Amino acid sequence: MENYQGTIQTSVASQKLATVDAIYEVDTDNARVPIDSYKESDGSVTIPGETVLTGYKKYNATVDSFSIDQAINVMTKLTTKGPFPGISGMGIAQKTSDVPSHTPYGESMTRVPSVASTTSTIHAGESENEFSITENLKTAKLDYSQSDKLSTDEYDLVVRIWNSTERPYPNDRCVHELFEAQVVKAPNAIALVHGNRVMSYCELNHRANRFARQLVAAGVKHRDNVAMMLERSSELIVSQLAIAKVGAAYVPIDVKAPLDRQMYIASDSGTKLLITDESREMPVQLEVIVLRICTDDESIVDEQADDLHLPCSSMDTAYIMYTSGSTGRPKGVMVNHRGIARFVINNGFAPMDADDRVAFVSNTAFDHNTFDIWAPLLNGTRIVIIDHEIYLDPHRLAGALEQYSITAILFTMALFHQYAFIIGPALSKLKYVACAGEQGLMEAFVKMHQYGGRARLVNAYGPTEVMVHSTTYEFTGESLKLDRLPIGRPISNTRTYVLNKHGQPVPIGVVGELYIGGPGVANGYLDLPELTAERFLPDPFNSEPGARMYKSGDLVKYLSDGNIVFMGRNDDQVKIRGFRIELGEVEVRLAEHAQVREIAVLAIGEGSEKHLVAYIVSDPNDNLVSALREHLTAALPEYMIPSAFVRMDAFPLTNNGKIDRRALPRPDNKSFMTKDYVAPQGDVEIALAGIWSDLLEIDKVGRNDNFFMLGGHSLLAIQMIARLRCLELTLSVRALFKNPVLSALAVSLGMSHDVLEVPLNTITHETTMITAEMLPLIDLTQEDIDHIIAQVPGGIANIQDIYGLSPLQDGVLFHHLMVTKGDTYLLLHCTAFDTRELLDRYLDSFQKVVDRHDIMRTAVMYEGLTSPAQVVLRKATFSITELSLDIANGPIFDQVKKLYDPRQHRISLSEAPLIRFSAVQDVDGRWILAQQSHHFIADHSTLEFIQEEVEAFMNGHEKSLPAPVPSRNVIAQGRLGVTAEEHERFFSKMLGDVDTPSLPYGLSDICNDGSDATEAHLMLTQKLNDALRGHAQRLGVSLASLCHLAWAMVVAGTSGQSPVVFGTVLFGRMQGGSGSERALGLFINTLPFRVDVEGVNVADSVRMVQKDLAALLEYEHASLALAQRCSNVPSGTPLFSSLLNYRYNTAPSKGRESISGTEALSEDERTNYPFVLSVEDFGSSLGLTAQVVHLYDPTKFCQYMEQALASLANSSMRLRPLCKSLVSCQLTNTS
Repeated sequence: MENYQGTIQTSVASQKLATVDAIYEVDTDNARVPIDSYKESDGSVTIPGETVLTGYKKYNATVDSFSIDQAINVMTKLTTKGPFPGISGMGIAQKTSDVPSHTPYGESMTRVPSVASTTSTIHAGESENEFSITENLKTAKLDYSQSDKLSTDEYDLVVRIWNSTERPYPNDRCVHELFEAQVVKAPNAIALVHGNRVMSYCELNHRANRFARQLVAAGVKHRDNVAMMLERSSELIVSQLAIAKVGAAYVPIDVKAPLDRQMYIASDSGTKLLITDESREMPVQLEVIVLRICTDDESIVDEQADDLHLPCSSMDTAYIMYTSGSTGRPKGVMVNHRGIARFVINNGFAPMDADDRVAFVSNTAFDHNTFDIWAPLLNGTRIVIIDHEIYLDPHRLAGALEQYSITAILFTMALFHQYAFIIGPALSKLKYVACAGEQGLMEAFVKMHQYGGRARLVNAYGPTEVMVHSTTYEFTGESLKLDRLPIGRPISNTRTYVLNKHGQPVPIGVVGELYIGGPGVANGYLDLPELTAERFLPDPFNSEPGARMYKSGDLVKYLSDGNIVFMGRNDDQVKIRGFRIELGEVEVRLAEHAQVREIAVLAIGEGSEKHLVAYIVSDPNDNLVSALREHLTAALPEYMIPSAFVRMDAFPLTNNGKIDRRALPRPDNKSFMTKDYVAPQGDVEIALAGIWSDLLEIDKVGRNDNFFMLGGHSLLAIQMIARLRCLELTLSVRALFKNPVLSALAVSLGMSHDVLEVPLNTITHETTMITAEMLPLIDLTQEDIDHIIAQVPGGIANIQDIYGLSPLQDGVLFHHLMVTKGDTYLLLHCTAFDTRELLDRYLDSFQKVVDRHDIMRTAVMYEGLTSPAQVVLRKATFSITELSLDIANGPIFDQVKKLYDPRQHRISLSEAPLIRFSAVQDVDGRWILAQQSHHFIADHSTLEFIQEEVEAFMNGHEKSLPAPVPSRNVIAQGRLGVTAEEHERFFSKMLGDVDTPSLPYGLSDICNDGSDATEAHLMLTQKLNDALRGHAQRLGVSLASLCHLAWAMVVAGTSGQSPVVFGTVLFGRMQGGSGSERALGLFINTLPFRVDVEGVNVADSVRMVQKDLAALLEYEHASLALAQRCSNVPSGTPLFSSLLNYRYNTAPSKGRESISGTEALSEDERTNYPFVLSVEDFGSSLGLTAQVVHLYDPTKFCQYMEQALASLANSSMRLRPLCKSLVSCQLTNTS
């Protein structure tokens, strides 16, 4: 598909103008046909289609009656026929308008990357299968090249000023000549260190000269290519220098690459000579002369050691680096001497002197080693060679960094993401830490920044075609304000252009393709003149003769300060662990296998979790996965082997017959290599199996068992993580969901970073002054702090801590301040006590719980402050109001409920504790206790924990209670953990293409107080409960995942949308550290969750839901407002209006009735959402609770959910929305 961009201006009856987008998706298989070709005699253009104005019939509106503010938001989806070939879709969506934004039809414009433009008047066609545009012929000509017109000043800024990077460097000399100059300058300086071996510049030069003469004797001439198959070693460095000295180019071949790939590179590069070490066995299939290097060999020592001075030019190719190719074969990039000099000398990002030490850690066939080798050698400093096994062991690497006084290191981004958390303090002592290869995660950079130290932390970017690094960005304190990590600005003697498809610069902030110019541009692709001409272009913005620029294929945009932000690719190239992969190369190789009829390869995941998945159309075969893996292993390097192979009978197709990649299923267990059952092996597996056995109450756990198949769920996961920490093993929740099989999980233990280190609370009993530096979890001025102290009873002596609010607390405070009557988040619990003595025991026990937990002694301060604050008091005592009520005014209990009705009553949030008690004696002698608790300090789990602890005190079991967990630990995770940039990236990926809200029955009011909600309960039959639990275990998923899928079906049926988005309530304690599962407070959070509910079978879909829920858990502290902004739903319109709350409860019999002599009279929870479905998981039974606005019957919603769950029992069915006829509008009879 190809899309054209522009704007349609449509006149409206009121003479106001509305700017809209018209989408023309033109199939590239057809010739482009000018829209003028379809003009009618009256000047209109008629485009036939099957569907034009979706939804107008249901509103009894004729086409002609549409006003512009109605039609402007209606999506038109045409499957065209006849006279307009290639147009697969056309739509109209409001952009900017003076008319009201109005979308009454339940379907709005789907976001697409580009649009077509003309000046037109929109009106309806003659039939419902036509859509006409009457054009003003005078303005019908489309000048696409002007769509991104820049002002003169902005053009000058992006083309000239930001590209003023010229700095002196030796552009006319070859790398070996520059090295020889360093030898003359300091012959006895150390050039390289490898273990105990040390070599001076003079010695290294002599060895390279001697070996160069051997190459000449072997027939190597100027501009020949010489292959190298060597590990990181002094021999490799000697070989590179020697090859340069004879005027040839070196061609590195990965020693671990498959033989097929090694043979291809050797053949394609035209090399007749391959250098390797003495001990390596070379396969006979390699038809080249093998020269084994040993720099201590007498035959080399006898050679002359002086410089050769053979012909050479700085524009000669210095090396050929092979990268992945879309044709199925890698392609060789020819890098010249001038480019290397420009990259390592006076480069503007990594200045070096004789005191520096550079770690040689890169793969020898990866262009990063250009920095590791040539940067030190051409700047007179030393190379420190780090063996591969040391490099991959973070703690051994940290030891080597200190042992050899290393000052600079270049990581692949994937490895840096891990090492920043494991050996960050050691890295912070270096002078220069750079990482490159793929998009950097802010979390790792922030973590490194927190360690301080002297290290310059640099995010580098650059394709092999422009010499390793083209842009760099140094991470500083100012970077903490950014939402996304930039790739920076061009390094010295480099030019960058962000251009549209017509080769014109785009405005700042607009996405375009990155072109890179300057002397770092490579000579081209070896023996690929057409591809070279396509990617290496004349630079029209550079007046230097012969200037060229490289067309990168990377989509980027400029920030206002000139930094560049990477946004994605415009082709099928991906990066895995820093390695560039053309998906087409993997597909070509798979297509060679006899069993494969069709193939598609996708990259799934983000960052270090990104992996390849191969989709294959073939006949069923139990051995297919192992056969394909074996086939690829013989041809491709390890990083290009897909992690999973999904066999299908046929691929899902789009309307134009192409593979619908979005509809491809997620891999299931059969897609991966599996092994027969064996007992746990090794200490870690045995320990993990023991924890599983205890938590899951299973006698025998095997190394191939799946945590969720055995009945595990997220709460048990938290307990498992806590127990592992006691064994000094770290595990993230996401790692568990990614690796639920015991053996795989055991391997991942310790690989994820530790839980966030929570800053210490430095406010003590002796504190006489509180300053901003003492409050790391909130930003307050000294004036704010003094204002808080003045409001606290007892002053500074009664302040234990001060910190900010969690995301949900922000929302609760917002709603509290919005209204003056009643409070949606105020809860009323009424309990009857047989005697006053029992009531007093209960209140005494409750006060002891208040004394134990800081959240129970927390007040909210917000008036007169720059930021709302939670203030924890050292002592907070609740009071009890004794009431005297007259039975003549009605039943006492009814009077209590009316008196403290949360729809009318409020409490102050600035007075701790946020709990109020009132008691009154009823006519039967019992005492009724009204307890008002505010949701600000207590979610559902907290209320249960409080009740358990009160019971423990009343029954004398308080010594069995666990130590209280400071709620600041969980607050810190939300405020200092995952960055806003990561949150935005995650939710943009989930919701970026969602432009229609999911509103059951079209209700969008999410700001009501819940006072008109009605409630219904339904316990599922034991048969259905058992069937669902058994089915979840067979699929290897949690029961919660099945329930999310079922609710998605209900929402789809009641809203008419697919995909659907609804809110899900998250526990909020998943990342909070040891004991966080028992922390008291408001930690739950409501976040959007997207589910596609059509065309996928249940097994595939529920696994997709499980994986998406696992990913969401890592972002459980995100702001709901931020998440909603990441969708394409218009501002001011709610993204969703329904909620699913899956919660694990104790058995129904456990609760206040368990205290002898008490009876729970009422427990009222309300919500501001019009549709809420709670799933109560009691362990062996399931209950449903629906809270619905009074217009609808909550019982029906329980029944819809029950029906959806029952339908999911058959995993072979195709998923679809719950039948709309069964969820038709069920209005309650209010007459």
